[in-house]
Amino acid sequence: MKPIEFEGANVVYAENQEEYQSLPAFKDDDGTVVTCWELSPEEIKQISETGKLWLSVMSFNKPLQPVLLSTNRDDVLIYNEITEP
Repeated sequence: MKPIEFEGANVVYAENQEEYQSLPAFKDDDGTVVTCWELSPEEIKQISETGKLWLSVMSFNKPLQPVLLSTNRDDVLIYNEITEP
């Protein structure tokens, strides 16, 4: 699975940081951050077979922030609300 650029992305986290993969994202004024991930054919097959997707979040022992996983862009990113930086 790899993060990919998408229409509306307005920030890239960890850009030019060797220890991390660059993470294109849309960041809203309210702090909402949306990213898009592309699955490999092997990952698509595994999800198709198991119906499962796992999520790991580093909370650094702070309260867990709400997260939402979806296969539908409209669930996480309302294009009409996107504003250019």
